[in-house]
Amino acid sequence: VVGAGIVGLASARELSRRYPSLTFAVLEKEQELAHHQSGHNSGVIHSGIYYKPGSLKAKLCVEGAALCYEYCDQKGIPYKQCGKLIVAVEQEEIPRLKALYERGLQNNVPGLKLIGAKEIQAKEPFCRGLMALDSPYTGIVNYKQVAQSYAEDFQEAGGTILTDFEVTNMEMGQESEDGLKYPVVVRSSKGEEISCRHIVTCGGLYSDRLSEISGCSPEPRIVPFRGDYLVLKPEKCYMVKGNIYPVPNPRFPFLGFHFTPRMDGSVWLGPNAVLAFKREGYRLFDFSTGDFLDAVMYSGLWKLVLRNLSYGLSEIYRAVFLSAQVKQLQKFIPEVTVNDVLRGPSGVRAQALDSDGNLVDDFVFDGGSGDIGSRILHVRNAPSPAATSSLAIAKMIADEVKRRFEL
Repeated sequence: VVGAGIVGLASARELSRRYPSLTFAVLEKEQELAHHQSGHNSGVIHSGIYYKPGSLKAKLCVEGAALCYEYCDQKGIPYKQCGKLIVAVEQEEIPRLKALYERGLQNNVPGLKLIGAKEIQAKEPFCRGLMALDSPYTGIVNYKQVAQSYAEDFQEAGGTILTDFEVTNMEMGQESEDGLKYPVVVRSSKGEEISCRHIVTCGGLYSDRLSEISGCSPEPRIVPFRGDYLVLKPEKCYMVKGNIYPVPNPRFPFLGFHFTPRMDGSVWLGPNAVLAFKREGYRLFDFSTGDFLDAVMYSGLWKLVLRNLSYGLSEIYRAVFLSAQVKQLQKFIPEVTVNDVLRGPSGVRAQALDSDGNLVDDFVFDGGSGDIGSRILHVRNAPSPAATSSLAIAKMIADEVKRRFEL
């Protein structure tokens, strides 16, 4: 399994439990596990409201949230079921909010209800809104801790985790005595080699490149978007009890600013969404020539940019000017001022994009053909809610591995 993020570790854990007679290894290029998207996300256990009924996201999120809570209970991992309000602040948002409620019901999200202005204030005393969708099943957890626990389960089942192993090449090995048993050779940037029968890649920000080096399709391409958070000053955290989200606008590709309480008691605000000039660039001026050229030379990105030009420019403006971000937040909590917030952490989202400039919305799994392609399963696109869905995704990957590799 290539990639020790939460999806890779969950998949390795599930496979090692299903096939105790086989030997499994996880290869990770960093020194630590869950170092990128899994360690830089909002920490929300999503309930499955937003996703198109019948999609993998809808199915796996609802199933995955239930499994996540159950797993945390079993392992004693702390979480809070603090709930979420999706708040309509303008009249025109109410039909979209009601449609979201219907979608959530279709997706079998537990406990959903529409509430009015007074009930909003009863739940969130500082929040103002006309109507809200109340999702009591939404929670928060530290996903890095969850991923570490998956890793421990995997190792206890006999699995091996190799860190500092950056996969740069996958090919069929030369025929030898054991050539038929372990025909695939995986090489690292340091020239280390591992022979195996099958590979599952869960590369997140590098999923397209891992696919390409294995001779499979480079599409969908990954375009990195950085999300910068603000944080409420500690003395102002009393203003937010649970998650407070806007009603998504279908005209824009991303969700918009929201209030997210964290397990450590802090409250994150945001994120925005701006093109990152480095796939793992968490700071404003991080730059990689290769990653930048990769993104800007892709026609799909230009189609997306031209369709969302005003949105993109306003996101860049908000990224630079704190007051512009606070203005967004004041729609929900008018008491928040520029003096109440600090610049916080950032994450980079691995956004899969097709050549027509469409954001690939659902989870995508594929392989290839030929000697090596038929021995690989690529997890090509696992955006949010992948962390919530990780145990459900892992079951699906294990089913797909069984089918493809005829285990």
